[in-house]
This record gives sequence, structure tokens and C-alpha cells, in this order.
Amino acid sequence: MKRIIILLLTLSFAVTAFSHPWKPRHYIIVDTDAGTDDMKAISMLLASPDIRVLAISVSHGALNANTAYIKVKSLLNGFYHEGIPVGINTSCKFRSPDLPLALNYVWGDENQVSGDMAPESIDVIREILSSENNKISMVCLGGLSTAAAAFEEIPQFRQKVKGIIWSADGLNDKKGFNYNIDAQAVSKIIGSGIRVTVVKGTGDIILYDAGLNNNISLIHSAYAKRVTEFLTSEKAKKHNFSYAMTDDAVPVYLHYPQLFNADTTAQGIVASPGDISLIREKVLLILKGETVERNQVIKEFPQTPSFYFADIEPSVTDIINKYGMDEWVSGVIANELHRHLGVFAIIGVKMGIRAREYFNTGVDEFMVTSSAGSIPPMSCMNDGLQVSTGATPGHGLLTVKNESPALPSAEFIYMNRKIRLTLKPEIASLISNELKEINFIYGLDSDIYWELVRKNSIKYWLNLDRHDIFVIERL
Repeated sequence: MKRIIILLLTLSFAVTAFSHPWKPRHYIIVDTDAGTDDMKAISMLLASPDIRVLAISVSHGALNANTAYIKVKSLLNGFYHEGIPVGINTSCKFRSPDLPLALNYVWGDENQVSGDMAPESIDVIREILSSENNKISMVCLGGLSTAAAAFEEIPQFRQKVKGIIWSADGLNDKKGFNYNIDAQAVSKIIGSGIRVTVVKGTGDIILYDAGLNNNISLIHSAYAKRVTEFLTSEKAKKHNFSYAMTDDAVPVYLHYPQLFNADTTAQGIVASPGDISLIREKVLLILKGETVERNQVIKEFPQTPSFYFADIEPSVTDIINKYGMDEWVSGVIANELHRHLGVFAIIGVKMGIRAREYFNTGVDEFMVTSSAGSIPPMSCMNDGLQVSTGATPGHGLLTVKNESPALPSAEFIYMNRKIRLTLKPEIASLISNELKEINFIYGLDSDIYWELVRKNSIKYWLNLDRHDIFVIERL
């Protein structure tokens, strides 16, 4: 009996330690007033596979909500997360000072964004709460106006929101900027019964020193690049505020609460930063996306070019730096599964990563219907889709349509939203014509045919940017 108990405890630990790595610990809705510290915070939240940003609300605070919407949408578009819903809170009566640093710093291509047709935050939050099965945390980087309105107007808010993480100086710090955006909202939320955790910043202590800034600049990710661009900008250098940690303390707390000193009261928790040197280390891990184990069997996927065959070795570093580790790993696994380097398998990988990027999801999180059929070479795309999205027949998430003609296209459904990605016709024709010509000259049984297919696959893997080769339609 004792042995059985020990075995069960061991198995229980194993299940906990090796649970699904792509199911994040935190599903969150973010409310922001678009201060520059919010830009850093949102970038960090998006960088981590252990956080799922379901939606973003903008409200008055450092900036007026309309300007904040433009900045947030331009940031998301720059990260290719166009599918993350963004709403505006128009009910808050706070008069925004439009702080110059926040107002003048550009988050993305703001000229391509208009707030005229932006949905109300309440409508966005209501839709998210009705679609998401997991408990949600609301992250408030400004005031509590949006949280209070959602609490009053959405019945599900009380059941589905497990807590509010608020960036502020204290639960009742009446001199604090975020408190005074909407003092009545603070009273409503603190008296609501929902757990409130206040996360404080570093104050006058500099977090982003020269060493941390340099290490961030060495990270090959869009999120780290965005943060580096801000920290090295002339606008940031004029304000010590740029290098302290304020609202951007929240993503660090969500991942590593043990690095904060928590003061628990009847009203909630107030968490203050502890060891600054350790926090600097964790900021790097968050921006690298190394907050969870991504693999199931191996600890780390090799990035050393010499690990790979000679013909692909010269392209390894360039592919990783251009497109990221997700695409590289998915491409390697897909082609090992496929048993040869294939162009359409690579296209499937790029398509699946692009769809995940659009919605900002991990694997196993959406339904996929492929129009690539079951006849090679077009059907090879299905193998790439499976590996890059986790939508496999075994998971019941992948359906392959066998309609004529087969098309390099797939539909993706996530939280009641649907998009279709289709390889641009000119690229599809170029690839298909090359394969037909090689087949006509050498035949499928020729070693030369497969050598040329392999050569073309490496070429397209390196040269085809997933952000440029697909037509995306909202259905």
C-alpha cells in the first residue's frame, strides 16, 4: 500500500511538472492608458508563452483614450497580432494630461490606424468572457474605471475574473496618479469581493541600466526590438522615468511573484519589487519567451549551424534571426515528419505560425480546415500546418477538405473569430511550375529531382517572409 501511495505521488508530480507547456498560467485582459511604461509592459506580456493576452482596453489616463487606441493598435499591428481585439472605454470622465513623452513617442505605424470605428471596451470584454473557458485576470495599467464598469455591467465578470492586477502606488494611495483617474472606481472594485493585487514599481531606482539594455538589444524578437528602440531613443533619454520600472513591473510579478515583497491586508495585496538584479535577469527571460519549457522530449533545440546537414548549415542562423525559433523548430520537425525537405511543408509551417501570430496563441488553441487536399505536393502543406499549430487529427483540430482544385489555403477559428490564409497566387504558381518542370525533366524516381526539391525548399524557407506571402481574410 505504501508503494502505491508513493507511486501515485510520483505520477502526480510528473503530471504537474510536465503538464501541457502551451497552456499558459495566465489568461488576461489588459486595460491601458498608453504610457510609455505600458508599451514596455504590453511588449513583455505578449512575448511570453505563459501569458495569453485575450484583449486590450484603452482608457483615459496618461493619454486620452482615442490617442491610446491608435498607439496600441499600431503596436499590435507591428507585432502582426492584428487579431487581438482592442476596445475604448468612453465612460471614464478623467481629463487626460496627454503627457508629452507618452504623446510624442511613436508605438508603430500610427498613420495606418483610426479610432473612429473602435468598439466599446465593455462589448469587447463581454465577448471575451463569453468565449473563454479559463478563469481570467484583468491587468490594469492605469485606473480602475474599465474594471469597475465591467463589474457593474457584465454579470459574468464576477464569476470569470479571478483577480485584478493593478499597477499603482497602493490600495488607497489617494495621491497616486492611477488612483485619481477614477477614485470612485477604486472604491467599487476594492469593495467588490474580487481579489485585488497592487504591483508597485521601483520608484527612483533605475532598472534598465546599461547592462540590461545591452542584453535586451541582443535578443532576436520583435518585442525586445521594440523595447530597445524606446530605451535608446532621444525622447527616452530625456526622462529618468523611462529607465525605472513602473507599470512594466506587472509582467514580472505575474511570472515571478517570489521576487516581490507582498503585504497582505483585508482589502488586497500590495507587492513591492525585491532583488533588482534578479528582476533584471527575469526581464530578459520574459522578452526571450523562455518562461516555460516549449518541448516535450528534448530540453533545448539546437541552434548551432554545424548540427545540421551541410546544405542547410549556411542558412540556419539567418532563418532563426529573420523568422524566430518557432518557425525554425516547426520547420525542422515538419520536414523530419515529412521525411524530406518539401516546399509546401514549409509553406504550411509559415502559414500556421502566421495564423498563431495573428491571434497571439500557442499551439492546440484553434480549429484548422485545410483546402490543400490529400494529393502531393499540395497536400504536403498539411504536415506543416499540423506541426506549427498543434492542430492534428489526433487532437481533432485539423480537417482536410478534398475538393477540386486543391488550394494552398486554410481557415482558422479561434474564440468565435475566423480568418482564411491563402498563399498569394503568383507565389503558388511559381512553386507549382518549378515542381512540374523538375518532375517533367527528371521524374519522381530520380535522385536529382529530390535534390533539386530540397535545394528549392531551403531557398524558399530563407527567402519567403510569412508576413508578405499570404492573403489574410476575416470571415
